[in-house]
Amino acid sequence: MNVKEKDNSRVSAPVECEAPNMQHQTSKDGLLKYLIVGVIFGIVFVKAEIVSWFRIQEMFRLQSLFMYLVIGSAIAVGMISIQLIKKFKIKSLAGEPIKIANKEFRKGQIIGGFIFGLGWAITGACPGPLFAQIGSGFTVIFITLLSAIAGTWVYGRFADKLPN
Repeated sequence: MNVKEKDNSRVSAPVECEAPNMQHQTSKDGLLKYLIVGVIFGIVFVKAEIVSWFRIQEMFRLQSLFMYLVIGSAIAVGMISIQLIKKFKIKSLAGEPIKIANKEFRKGQIIGGFIFGLGWAITGACPGPLFAQIGSGFTVIFITLLSAIAGTWVYGRFADKLPN
């Protein structure tokens, strides 16, 4: 038995993850499609002022309903989409069944949500629109991006010691 065979003998079978689409190799063409959709999505967010620091501050100061209506409509579209996927057993573009795992509520979600909201209120950005804000020329958002990466690392490092 050579060294390569020994290493393979210790590898366990792959575990099914919650994101089965991540288990497949994606071609460069597939990644290009995601990049194009992401850029278009970012442009729409910028034009609709969804990534505007001022709009986000208005929301947290309870001065405008704009962001609440945007978030509420996104929740409604998401709920309807999930119900349609379940009811009609819609498959992915690759023809695979879409599995939606049941989620368990935990107290750590309240704590995490509070920390997330606090960071969102202070910086005027949540992780998704960071790239759209940077692409719009707000280079100071790089600090927020680095902070988000650092926070993700800290969470990953100490997740087993945190309440969840």
